[in-house]
Amino acid sequence: MTVLECHGLDAGYSRGNPCVHGLELSVDAGEIVALLGPNGAGKTTLLTTLAGLLPRLGGEVTVAGQSVRPGDARAAVRAGLVLVPDDRALFRRLTTRQNLHLATRLRGRARAEAVDNVLGHFPSLTKRLTVSAGDLSGGEQQMLAIARALLQNPKVLLIDELSMGLAPIVVETILPVLRQVADADRTAVVLVEQHVRLALEIADRAVVLVHGEVGLEDSAAVLSTDIERIEEAYLGTARA
Repeated sequence: MTVLECHGLDAGYSRGNPCVHGLELSVDAGEIVALLGPNGAGKTTLLTTLAGLLPRLGGEVTVAGQSVRPGDARAAVRAGLVLVPDDRALFRRLTTRQNLHLATRLRGRARAEAVDNVLGHFPSLTKRLTVSAGDLSGGEQQMLAIARALLQNPKVLLIDELSMGLAPIVVETILPVLRQVADADRTAVVLVEQHVRLALEIADRAVVLVHGEVGLEDSAAVLSTDIERIEEAYLGTARA
């Protein structure tokens, strides 16, 4: 079942000069799409627009067949589009537990159960619940940011630069959680990631953006055995 669809999507900071041009993209329930590409390709702009934090310059976005109102972050969240931004956007002076509680409208036992379920993906955070988010390690902060997003029951989880500032061994710990979430909860995931090989290990499909357009799209399994195709796409010389 297709959950996210983009038709003719234009995105950017200036109506006369969009960073993303006429994008066609679909993501199925339980599918992980690795969104790759060189710096400036439009990856962050695309995620920010899908999350309603930037006005859409053209085209249509639907979630589960329902059109999403452009430039409205609340409407995007209600539709099921939840963004983990590259800066993680944590409340650094609040504790880990307080950050999690703020991510859900549930209260009492229901909230406690929801938090426990999410922390099942990140057991190391259970020992850090009383620690301020600003005092967590980079890896723990990223775990908290993802856990907070999961508490919003996303249909589509948008993650921008998961590995930014993290050691590869930490990334290798976090990425499999996305596979678990996609498989168990049928959550669609769009992942922007610079560690291409690691992303392909857990993704179903990869889309390479080049100058705001799709330069290459194929299954992750195929591309993982032919990394040169991705390199060529980055340079704008991809083979069909």
